[in-house]
Parts: sequence; C-alpha cells; structure tokens
Amino acid sequence: MTPALRVVTPGLLTTIQDQGRPHAIPSGVPPGGAMDRFAHSAANLLVWNDPSAATLECTITGPRLVAERACVIAITGGDLAPRINGQEAPAWTSIALAGGDELAFGGRRLGARAYIAVAGGIVGDRWLGSMSTNLMVARGGMHGRALLAGDVITAGEPLSEPPLGTSLDVGRRPDYADRALHAIPGPHPLAALFGAQFRLSADSNRMGYRLDGDPLRAPGAEILSFAVVAGTVQVPPDGKPILLMADHQTAGGYPVAAVVVSASMPIAAQLAPGDGVRFAEISTERALAMRAAQRGALDSLATGR
Repeated sequence: MTPALRVVTPGLLTTIQDQGRPHAIPSGVPPGGAMDRFAHSAANLLVWNDPSAATLECTITGPRLVAERACVIAITGGDLAPRINGQEAPAWTSIALAGGDELAFGGRRLGARAYIAVAGGIVGDRWLGSMSTNLMVARGGMHGRALLAGDVITAGEPLSEPPLGTSLDVGRRPDYADRALHAIPGPHPLAALFGAQFRLSADSNRMGYRLDGDPLRAPGAEILSFAVVAGTVQVPPDGKPILLMADHQTAGGYPVAAVVVSASMPIAAQLAPGDGVRFAEISTERALAMRAAQRGALDSLATGR
C-alpha cells in the first residue's frame, strides 16, 4: 500500500466507502456503505478491483486531488464535471493519472454523488470488517470523518495492470435523469403514495430522505418496531414520507407504505435537496428483472478481463 492521492480541497462531503456492514445489522449497527452501490461496483470493476474494494464517494461538489504516483482510476455515478489538469475527463471509463496530475470537478450537472476508484483499492481504517466511513460514531475510512485538505489517500498495489479506455456502455448505466423510484407496496400500503409528487427536503442525509409534498394520511399510528432495509418508505404521523438510505437505522416503528426496489436505489442515491421525485408501483417480477439487468451490466465488466 502506497500514497496515491493527496487532497487539496475536500469538496462538500467526500468519504471512503465500500459495501458496508450488513453482517452487523443484527447487532443494531447501520449497514452503511456506498449510497449508489451500482456506481461504486462499476468503478471498481473498471479498474479491475473486487467490487467490495473501497472508493471515494463525492457529494454535490467533488474534491480537488493530486496524484502522488501514477495510477489508474475510474469515475462513475453522478456527473459532477470531472476534469484532469483542467480538461474534461471521461466518466465510466478507466483512465490513467501520472504523478502530479490534478483531478478536480467543475460542478454538479446531473446526479449528486460521484465515485472514484483507484486500481488496487483505496485503503482506510477498518471497523467491524468494513472501511466504510460511519460519521455518526466516527469510525472507518479516514479516521471516521470526511476528507480534509492535506489528507493523503493510500491504495493497494493492483494484482495486474488494468487496460485503459475500458468503459460501460451508456445504455447499461442508470438513467439518473429519471426521477421515478420503482417500488413495491409495503406491509402498510398507501395507494396515495404512488403518483404523488414530492421534493427532497434539505433535512435529508445518508440515513434517510425527508420528502416534502402534500401530506399523506398515515396508515395508522406508530406500531411495534420491526426490521427495515434501505429503500423502506416510512410514513410518520405528519404524513411526510421518509425514504431510508444507506446509513438507516436497523428497526423502525412507523408504518411502511412501500419499499423502493434495489434497482431503483442508484437513482435515489443521486437525488439532492430540492430535486423532485415520485414513486411508481411495479410487480415483484419486474423488480427482479430490473435487478438482473443491473447485475448483467456489472458482469459484462467482470467478464471482460
């Protein structure tokens, strides 16, 4: 493991994330990990890492980084206008950085989170088996916090040199411009949820999104707490839905009107405060087909080695 990138400016919120701690849920620990799991996995596969390797998750405004050595990287997820030495850099593609090259971002054009993978995998503090940053308890990643100016990001040595210019076809990437979240009715269904228009509140974070709009009639009072997952749509007494995200609590006592399917969670992960969103009901069979298509897209990168 050697220094790979140095942080000149950190951006709004840049953290080290991997696939999180799902094994720790029975102990009451939030799973965490990358918000957009598809983009995170694709970035790793583009540089021949295991999908479970850690990446940098950049939020709204990306960081300014300088390469400490030659390395191969990939940038996926939302379009935050990546640039290398001031020139537009291709996304969803494996590209080379020479020592001293600067990677920066011009600003948000589409989506809210970009992912940077480095061949060999980014290395951070490990907590409960994961390098993902948990800001609430200040564990994992870069000392449990977001990146700061002056931080040096280390990476492992790649087992083999990934080819440059490998990319994921546009048609196999998530359509981040589509703000419809496909969902299956939950144990406390609420028909009015589907088709209603909402806007992501400023009071939203990696734990959950609060959605503004016409209040819904909550389907009953608070109930006994039961296990929840990312994508759960809770309806509290005020009628304003809450969409649980990567850092969600492990149990909740609000009625669950719907669950966003896994294939739509990358779209949810790319929402920013003020963005409009709606829920579209689909069948379980359609949800499974969508998930299979996303797995096929990732498999196409893995089998291309």
